[in-house]
Amino acid sequence: MSTENEGTVVPPAPSAPPVPVETPATSATPGSAAPGAPGQGSAGATAHPQGDHVTAQHGQAAHEQSAFGQAAGTGAYGAAYQHADAAHGGTPGQGAPESHGGAAGHGSAAAGEWPPPPPTVPSYAGGGGSGWGSSYQPPQPKPGGRRGGLVAAVLAAALLAGGVGGGVGYWAAERNDTASSTTVSVSDTPSDLKRDPASVAGIAAAALPSVVTIEATAGDGEGGTGTGFVYDTQGHILTNNHVVASAADGGKLSATFSDGKKYAAEVIGRAQGYDVAVIKLKNAPDDLKPLPLADSDKVAVGDATIAIGAPFGLSNTVTTGIVSAKNRPVASSDGTGTSKASYMSALQTDASINPGNSGGPLLNARGAVIGINSAIQSASNGLDGGGQAGSIGLGFAIPINQAKNVANQLIKTGEPVYPVIGASVSLEEDGGGAKITDEGANGADPVTPGGPADKAGLKPGDVITKLDDTVIDSGPTLIGEIWTHQPGDTVKITFKRDGKEQTVDVVLGERKGDS
Repeated sequence: MSTENEGTVVPPAPSAPPVPVETPATSATPGSAAPGAPGQGSAGATAHPQGDHVTAQHGQAAHEQSAFGQAAGTGAYGAAYQHADAAHGGTPGQGAPESHGGAAGHGSAAAGEWPPPPPTVPSYAGGGGSGWGSSYQPPQPKPGGRRGGLVAAVLAAALLAGGVGGGVGYWAAERNDTASSTTVSVSDTPSDLKRDPASVAGIAAAALPSVVTIEATAGDGEGGTGTGFVYDTQGHILTNNHVVASAADGGKLSATFSDGKKYAAEVIGRAQGYDVAVIKLKNAPDDLKPLPLADSDKVAVGDATIAIGAPFGLSNTVTTGIVSAKNRPVASSDGTGTSKASYMSALQTDASINPGNSGGPLLNARGAVIGINSAIQSASNGLDGGGQAGSIGLGFAIPINQAKNVANQLIKTGEPVYPVIGASVSLEEDGGGAKITDEGANGADPVTPGGPADKAGLKPGDVITKLDDTVIDSGPTLIGEIWTHQPGDTVKITFKRDGKEQTVDVVLGERKGDS
C-alpha cells in the first residue's frame, strides 16, 4: 500500500489556504423582488402553502383575484405578503415575484387599482422598493368600461378577502413590531451550556489545553507545521519525527498552546524508523497537564476516536471517527527527501486527518491517547509530489504503547533502540510474505552471523509468513510487527523453505540509533 506522511514536505504541505466563506442560502438583497406579472396573483398562494393564517388568507385572495383575470399581482397587499413571507422561512424581501404587483397601491392598468392599505407602518424590504408605508391612490374608473353583474360580484368578494388578508397582516405586524420572524428562542442558563465530560465537546475541552501546534523552521528558512501533545510535567512534548526533522540541525522550533501562549523548544531525541520524536519546551510553565495514555493493545475495531491537530495550519481542530482497523502495516516517507522510511503496525481511523495533524493525539471515548496521528492514504499521487494530499477517511496512528516505549528511550538516552532479527528482507509488497534476500545491504551478509535469525536456523531464500499470530505479507509488514516488540522478546516465526512450512522461536536482538 502506498502511504504518505501528512503534514510534511512529501507531498509538499502548502501554507494553509484561505477558508472559503459561503454565502448562506438565506441571504438576500433588500428590494430585489421583481414586479408582478398581470393575472398571476395566485403564485403567492402556491409558493407558500405552509404559511400561517396571514399568508393563507392573503394567498386565497390572490387566487380569487387571478382566477378571473381581474387583477395583476396583489397591488398594495403585495407588501403585506412579503412581510408574511419573510416571517415564515422565506427570503426577506423576495417572496414569489409573480405575487407582487408594482409599487404598493398600483396594480395593473388593465385591472384597475386595489383598495387602500392599512395605516402606515415601518417599511420592509420588498419588490420594487415599495413597502406598506407607500402612498395609495384611489382607483380611477375606466371610461366606458362595462362588467357583468356576476363578475362585479366576484370582484367585490375578492376585494373583501384581500382586505381581510391585509388587515390581518397589519394586525400581526402591530402585535409583533419588534421582530419579523416566528423563530422560537430558548434561554441559555449555565446548566444548559454545561457539557457532559464524556461527550466529544467535554473531551475536547479537557484535551485541547494539552495539545500544541508545532512550527519547525530549517536553517534555510523552510519549514512546516505539525502537532504534539504534553507528555509529562517536565515540558516534554511527544510528536512525529517528520514534524521536527527539518529543524533538528540548526533550525528553530516553537510550540503554541490553545490559549495562544508560545514557547521555544528543542529536540531531545528522534527515531526516524519509528517516526517518533520528543521535544522539550524552554522555560516550560509549571501548570502543564499531560494527556492520559491508554493501553493501545486493548483497542477494538469500532471504538470511537477523536483526533486533535492543526490540519493545513488550522490549529485546535477536532475531528471524530472510529478505529476502522488494527495492525495495519504502513511504510511511510520521513519527509526529508531521502529513501529512508518509517514502519508501523498502525491503528487505522476514519477520523479526518490532514497535513498538519501529524504528531497529534488520537483519543478514545474517555479522552486517553491511543495513538499518534502520523500518516494518511490519499487519493492523490502525493508520494511523488504530483498532487495535494487530503483526507479520504484512511488515517494511520502509531499505537501509543509503542510510542511510549520509544519516547522513554529518547528522553533517557537521546537515541532510539530497535528490536531486530538480524536478517535482510525484501521490501517488495507482493503479498507472499517477507523473503530473506540473497544479499544484504551494501554487500553485507543477508543473515547476520551469530544474530537472532542465524541462531534460529533461518537462511537466505526463506519466506517468513507469520510472526506469532500475525500474517506477514511483505517485508515492511514484518519490520512493523517486529518493532512493536522490545529487544530480548521471544517471537514465533513461521516460514516456508522449499515449499514446506516450518516454525521457530527467535529471541530479538537490538540496534541502536538510525543508521
